[in-house]
Amino acid sequence: DRLCQKHQVVSYEIVRKSKEGQIRYYQIYLYPLLNRKGEAEYIVEYWVDTTLQKRALERLLRSKEALEQSKKEFEKVISSIPDAIYSALVDKTGKILDSYYSPVIEKITGYPPSYFDGDKNTWSKIVHPEDLPDLKTRNKKIFLEKQKEARTEYRIIHKDGSIRYIRSAVTLNFTDNDLVRVDGVLMDVTEMKKAEMELMKIQKLESIGVLAGGIAHDFNNILTAILGNISLARIMVNDNDKVGNRLSEAEKACLRAKDLTQQLLTFSKGGTPVKKATSLAEMLTEATTFLLRGSNVKARFDLPKNLWLVDADEGQLAQVINNLVINAKQAMPQGGELNIRAFNYFYDGRSDLPLKRGKYVCFQVEDQGVGIDEKSLQKIFDPYFTTKKTGSGLGLAVTFSIIKKHNGHITAQSKIGKGTTFSVYLPASDKALLPKKEESENFEPLKGKVLLMDDEKVIREIGNEMLSSFGLQVTLAQDGKETIEKYKMEMQNNNPFDLVILDLTIPGGMGGKETIKELQKIDKNVKAVVSSGYSNDPVMANYESYGFKGMVVKPYRMADMYSTLKEVLKNGKQN
Repeated sequence: DRLCQKHQVVSYEIVRKSKEGQIRYYQIYLYPLLNRKGEAEYIVEYWVDTTLQKRALERLLRSKEALEQSKKEFEKVISSIPDAIYSALVDKTGKILDSYYSPVIEKITGYPPSYFDGDKNTWSKIVHPEDLPDLKTRNKKIFLEKQKEARTEYRIIHKDGSIRYIRSAVTLNFTDNDLVRVDGVLMDVTEMKKAEMELMKIQKLESIGVLAGGIAHDFNNILTAILGNISLARIMVNDNDKVGNRLSEAEKACLRAKDLTQQLLTFSKGGTPVKKATSLAEMLTEATTFLLRGSNVKARFDLPKNLWLVDADEGQLAQVINNLVINAKQAMPQGGELNIRAFNYFYDGRSDLPLKRGKYVCFQVEDQGVGIDEKSLQKIFDPYFTTKKTGSGLGLAVTFSIIKKHNGHITAQSKIGKGTTFSVYLPASDKALLPKKEESENFEPLKGKVLLMDDEKVIREIGNEMLSSFGLQVTLAQDGKETIEKYKMEMQNNNPFDLVILDLTIPGGMGGKETIKELQKIDKNVKAVVSSGYSNDPVMANYESYGFKGMVVKPYRMADMYSTLKEVLKNGKQN
């Protein structure tokens, strides 16, 4: 019908097998030959061998499918790489003529690859304003000098508002027509930078620790002599008269000096806090109430009754709380509200907190003060850094060091004009809370024979008088060698010592750690108390592991010394 009536050309394809048995493709065309009346009188059949074209088309289709598959595989590989890969063709004005960004760019920046197409200013919009001028200068230099390779590091602002550290490595291929092909890798090194900054903080703290450790021994010995004399003098006078009041104030001043020494010693490398189960809620309430007394800053507490106990050194934890509350108070000179909250927290390892999995207690100190700018916020835990006109700049550095030594973590968030929030994470304790010791200045007589070892003559003299006032018989020794000789002699005379007090550090001689080992060879039941100004020394923190029955920290008050000796003499060890 199409041929005869409509006079149309008809075509179709057929497949034939050649004599050699090969498959051949033919395209057959049929068209009519018309007579004078316009009628189809003949049909012409025209065969075209299309085998070669057919096979070429099949190869082309297979190549296209393979190309699509390769492209998918390439995208899959590219997407699995944590770094973003990019390529761009740039003209001499900086205009991007063509570009490609791997999908990972969205994870790094928050924006899809299409966001960066074509506009040379798009990337500049997300670079941190403080880093942009320097980045532009470096890029200009790279292009002018036609450098073949370049590495840069800068900050960007993620779509979610967070700041990310970016490291870029590129190769550049300059063409004759002022076009540049830029191929590179963008790496998100935020976590690496955080770790580096954390390490730098720790190294700064440890460098101060070398200095602190060097002066601590001498300084604490001086304080021990002063505090010991004051304690002895207070026994001789009435606390209610003028002399008693003066001595009481002098004792308080010595204890403040002791706290300052302990803050410096917190930096010492290797120091371990003397931990025990501690009620954080109680410490937060007592310290904050005391520190804000008489000020125009009011505290608001949110401390649940079921708050877990924490494993902490009470003295060091008190320093942390004091430093944070005092900072918050000073940030609100016109007054305001200080929010103190705490909550139980189980860390499952899913967030980026540098903590081990387990139970923690988090407490937060939130003020309504002036806030801290971003640049200063990165340095607030550095030693000697301060935003105040007065102050040593040690408070937050000490706080950071203490939290680290407790296997915890501290963070700070701040907004100018809004205030600052410090969050502290401390490991929860599975121990029970020990009852508090009652202090008394009325010392019941103790019975026993005590050997006191210390390299400082003034400490031996003060110790002799202090221990004698408790009713004890006292023998003195200046180093480990003399201590061992006297202990051995009394053992041979069947008149052994009931207790030995050993100074942990003897410059140039045998200290307490070495002496206790030798004494145990002479008497496996020896009762020894270790004494040192290094309160966070591993021996002080775990004295029982080294064979001691108790410990007393220099500079010590009579009440501290009496309490320790009474427990060891009566119970065989310090509670």
